[in-house]
Amino acid sequence: MIGFIGAGSIGGAVITGLIKNGYDADEIVVKGGHSNRTSLLAEQLGFKVVKKVKQLDDAEVIFIAVGANALESVLTELKEIASDKLIVAFTGSASVALLKQDLGKVKVAHAIPNTPVKVGAGFTGITYSDDFTDEDKKKVASIMGYTGQLVEVPEDQLGIIGTVAGCSPAFLDVFIEALSDAGVKHGLNRKLAYEAAIGMAIGAGKLAKQSDLNVSALKDEVTSPGGSTIRGVAALEEYGFRNAVIKAVDAAEND
Repeated sequence: MIGFIGAGSIGGAVITGLIKNGYDADEIVVKGGHSNRTSLLAEQLGFKVVKKVKQLDDAEVIFIAVGANALESVLTELKEIASDKLIVAFTGSASVALLKQDLGKVKVAHAIPNTPVKVGAGFTGITYSDDFTDEDKKKVASIMGYTGQLVEVPEDQLGIIGTVAGCSPAFLDVFIEALSDAGVKHGLNRKLAYEAAIGMAIGAGKLAKQSDLNVSALKDEVTSPGGSTIRGVAALEEYGFRNAVIKAVDAAEND
């Protein structure tokens, strides 16, 4: 059995991704907040909801998915039952050192998922405490594998992983919206313009992931000499597209 504390944006997305992609809802217990969001999600997905952290005592792995302002009180409650469990925190401020400080001799991990975990296509960076064994890591990976890709990174890289993988879905949404607007400008109806832009994003991402070529080489494959694509790429460069993306990541990284 696994437990969740919190089922908001990220917690709810991970839970949804797990269950929608085959993880047994009967094996998930969630301690929700004061709103009825967790109960509404439970009605849709079939997992069990409890009112107190100590009711997660049967869980082998507990995922913390609460905001930074609630983290301290959650860790205080969790300490009573955490000694024999694996604790994985999705909260941005929940460093391994902080978790260790508050929970003591407990195996902890700090992870940053992105919202595509909801459809099993997520990217999650994770850092484990030194006492996590290979078997412990396999256990967490076997769970998170239902939600997409899980990559172990040094903790000082979790922030930028969270920005590149976590903030960028919003950046991509803006790009898709702009492509759709351009399609409408040139005569497509809105529905078809969105379908074309979204279909492109899915296909290009899948090709980039599965190809042996890097994205620069993939770009070169469709930019024939004097063709329409290279003219479009030149316009992107002229209007600062690449710099705008880098500046967006810079802005997201700066607290």
